[in-house]
Amino acid sequence: MNNHQENDFYSKFWDKPRHALAQIFELIGKIWHGYEIVGMEHLPKGPAIVVFHHPVILVGYALFFTKLFKETGRLCHSVIDHALYGIPGLNMFWDVIFLRDFKKAECVEILKKGHLLGIAPGGAREANFSNDCTLMWGNRTGFARLALEAKVPIIPIFTQNSCEAYRTFGKTRLTKWLYEKTRRVILPIYGGFPVKLRTFIGEPIPYDPNISATELAEKTKTALENLQNRHQKWPGNILRALSERFDKQYKAN
Repeated sequence: MNNHQENDFYSKFWDKPRHALAQIFELIGKIWHGYEIVGMEHLPKGPAIVVFHHPVILVGYALFFTKLFKETGRLCHSVIDHALYGIPGLNMFWDVIFLRDFKKAECVEILKKGHLLGIAPGGAREANFSNDCTLMWGNRTGFARLALEAKVPIIPIFTQNSCEAYRTFGKTRLTKWLYEKTRRVILPIYGGFPVKLRTFIGEPIPYDPNISATELAEKTKTALENLQNRHQKWPGNILRALSERFDKQYKAN
């Protein structure tokens, strides 16, 4: 392997490692979660920002971009917290599958090259403290400003039972206060339950130069909440999510 191939993660050299990883993830998704995608036709052939809720473990999203790569060959870039990118020994792994702490200019360039870009506006706060997939975006509009600047649509996606596969405990005022002060609190995680996972891809929210970033962010939030309410039973229940593995009568509608 020469240095150019080593540093260029778009090089065909990395296709074999990516396909090997995708094969493993696809097998896990099929055996452990009976994973399915509904609505692949809503993904545009060109660039778009994929927006999703951030559960404690992004197993549904990982299976989504794995299946996308296996079926279409498309690479979905994903924005991750810079703290994750700084974990020793994992940088190359993140690079190979295009999970990075991309800066704004890099995101614009990715979209201009025709790629998909995944963003979870709620981030670690949502992963730690969200209840029943509640969106915790606050006033975050960065993803909407990015979509307007790059002139691309936004695609909301939601993975059914993603909050039942893994859960956290220790959600208290103290831990929330510590998180807000340090942004380094990770609550204890339990789970790995073989619940049914289905990712629903919503209809694109097209680029509209006549709306503000705040309006676009709110429009995206509403679209994602509609997906959640349509395809998830509340409150969340692990046993019910497990039983859905055997529900042969399920229909997407």
